[in-house]
Amino acid sequence: MDAARADLARWITVAALAVVCALSWLLLARSAAVMSSMSGEGVLLDLASAMMRPAATVPYLGATALMWLVMMAAMMTPALLPVLLLFSRLDRGPDARAHGALFAAGYLAVWLAFGLLATALQWALHRAALLHGHALLAGPALAGGLLLLAGVYQLTPLKIACLAHCQSPVAFLLAHWQAGAAGAWRMGVHHGRFCLGCCWALMLLMFVGGVMSVAAMAVLSAFVLAERLLPPGPWSSKVPGVVLLAWGAWTLLAAAG
Repeated sequence: MDAARADLARWITVAALAVVCALSWLLLARSAAVMSSMSGEGVLLDLASAMMRPAATVPYLGATALMWLVMMAAMMTPALLPVLLLFSRLDRGPDARAHGALFAAGYLAVWLAFGLLATALQWALHRAALLHGHALLAGPALAGGLLLLAGVYQLTPLKIACLAHCQSPVAFLLAHWQAGAAGAWRMGVHHGRFCLGCCWALMLLMFVGGVMSVAAMAVLSAFVLAERLLPPGPWSSKVPGVVLLAWGAWTLLAAAG
């Protein structure tokens, strides 16, 4: 009976996260549509309007922070689900039913914190007139620099080490297991830190594709998930790194010409 209840709790947690993820994508899609046309009514139009006025600091930061928090929930929940399922299967201690939710909350808290930092960066870039249009797209010079940054980081030992933890959830859980509710939260935070160490530079490419581009969000989210699910090898970090370096160099050369 306890095992059956634990299984039910696990799937309830997974279903809840899946619903949150789906609703986040839906909200992002609707927000992007409103942002592109700047028409309609209601809260989404108010948020879109605020995000086009970086000089009004407080409304801008509030609207942008909300957008980034929803974006992080939409993009990073798919990468969380595989390790969360494994964690829930391994956790058979007392009160294990709530531990999956705590693990997920710890993981997402790391990415929500990153979203707040990204909010401040977006505000600074927008104030400096480095983001353009309703999609909030970086100009060629900034885009090329961000692509080079992401490409270089893909080849660093830190990226490769963090990715190894993300690609081997069994090894991560066995090496960092902590019992109890507090342990579940700390493990989620710890895994989130490895994931952030793996993907922070990739997330900055949202400025290259357009902060409000749902297509760019989907491509990055799919790439992050593929990095974790595909067999380890040079194609998971080194090949994308070389591609990003070439893309960044081409972007800068095209801008200079």
